[in-house]
Amino acid sequence: MERFFTAEYAWVWALALAAALFFPVRQLLWALYVRRAERDGNEDKARRRALRKRAAVTSALLCFVFSMFYAFNLLQGR
Repeated sequence: MERFFTAEYAWVWALALAAALFFPVRQLLWALYVRRAERDGNEDKARRRALRKRAAVTSALLCFVFSMFYAFNLLQGR
C-alpha cells in the first residue's frame, strides 16, 4: 500500500484531487458569476448557460493546477 504514496503515483493523486474539487469549485464560481450578472442587470437563461460553461473551464484549469502543485509537493519527499 505504501507504493501508492510515492512520487511515481503523483499524477494519479493529482487527477483524483482535481476530480474531487471540480464540482464544488465550479458551483462556487458559477454562483459568483451569476450574482455579478444579476447585479449588473444582464442575466437571463442564455447568459446563465454561458456562465456555467465559463465556470467549468475556469474550475477545471484551477483545480488541475492546484492539485498538481499539491500532490507533487506532498509526495516529493517520499
